[in-house]
Amino acid sequence: MTADGRTPVATGGCQCGAVRYAFYAPLENAHVCHCRMCQRATGGVFAALAGGQPENFAWTRGTPGYYASSSLAKRAFCATCGTPLSFKYDTPAARMYTTIGSLDEPDRVELVKQYGIESRLSWVKFCEAVPEERTAESAQAQEFLAGMQIHQSRG
Repeated sequence: MTADGRTPVATGGCQCGAVRYAFYAPLENAHVCHCRMCQRATGGVFAALAGGQPENFAWTRGTPGYYASSSLAKRAFCATCGTPLSFKYDTPAARMYTTIGSLDEPDRVELVKQYGIESRLSWVKFCEAVPEERTAESAQAQEFLAGMQIHQSRG
């Protein structure tokens, strides 16, 4: 329990223990993203993320490093061991997402969506029943992403 009386419902952190976090409300929108930005950011074939409203999230130990992977979002990581920890769009109401693999109990998460499927590697076969969406598939997403500048290296 925290000083303000909140009890975490999900906790996690990096592999060396320098950075820890907690969610104080149930996790929302657990998903995987196959887009190239998420592949590069995690060094994996997709990013697996689950999140919640920013007011229901706190870093509880240490301070992560941040990388603005685009003009629209930042990703947090442990500056000591390199563990990818979070993703958040730079809008106040955007959910704070953490990497599912950094959760203390990742098996408690149930995926609800797969994003960025246009970049899914052909040999990645799992969660076939989980709904899929292409990047910028909706008009709202196209408008949001229209001015995005990518800050990741492409070569």
